[in-house]
Amino acid sequence: MDRFDAMQAFVRVVGTGSFTRAAESLHMSKTTVTQLVQQLEARLRVKLLNRTTRKVNVTADGALYYERAMRLLADLDDAETSLSSASTSPRGRLRVDVPSPWARMVLIPSLPAFHARYPDIQLDLGVSDRMVDLIDESVDCVVRGGELVDQSLMARRLGDLQLGVFAAPAYLVRAGVPAHPTDLEDTHHRIVGFRWARSGKPFPYAMHRGEEHVKVHGRYVLSVDDGNAYLEAGLAGMGVLWLPGYMAQAAVTRGDLMPLFEDWRLDAMPMYVAFPPNRHVSAKLRVFIDWVSQLLPR
Repeated sequence: MDRFDAMQAFVRVVGTGSFTRAAESLHMSKTTVTQLVQQLEARLRVKLLNRTTRKVNVTADGALYYERAMRLLADLDDAETSLSSASTSPRGRLRVDVPSPWARMVLIPSLPAFHARYPDIQLDLGVSDRMVDLIDESVDCVVRGGELVDQSLMARRLGDLQLGVFAAPAYLVRAGVPAHPTDLEDTHHRIVGFRWARSGKPFPYAMHRGEEHVKVHGRYVLSVDDGNAYLEAGLAGMGVLWLPGYMAQAAVTRGDLMPLFEDWRLDAMPMYVAFPPNRHVSAKLRVFIDWVSQLLPR
């Protein structure tokens, strides 16, 4: 048994969820892929996969082995590409996690240009607003807004997002237009709450105008933990929103959101791309970081 081929076959079966699809992607027969995985299980003396006539499920031991095998294969790929023409034509699999609104509005519409420039990079994109463990989940990098909590990570600051306060016209007709940020603490006003991953709950928004500084908590009947859902809740009139400009711009242009407190300012939200410490920055990761660093200013 070739341990590399067996490991690659197992990883591909888990990734595709099928021996047939794994075989097709590896340009092998299904029988060969099946035999490689069986030989790997025999060598390790553990069951890696549960097989039925309909689907393939990874076992607990298989899940642990899968994460380690993914790292080993990625490191091997990095070692090979570092000795080739990777500096001009990087290749390989890259696992990235980004916030959901930023993915939908900024990153994904720009990806055709990235793919045209780097056609041999396979991008596995996680789209979420949750906390991601880069080491345990074998993620190469994450893009996140807000101050970097985990100081052990390496990071590059992409820039700052300017924030504003907005509400749907239907909400303002129903609740009235607040004249001052503290009006949002009144019983007849509502905000849409956003539950941040690091705390699991909304937090107050600091606003300032000249020498006047306030922190707005607000009251909510709905809180969410996803940026796209947060925006949709505001558009549906569920309450007042705090949004970065790129999320609000189209809705404001259409008249679906109205800006509030335009003479007040909020602290800008920093955006970072973060990646694990003490890990070689591969050519594919380096070019992705360089490319994504150019998106925010645009």
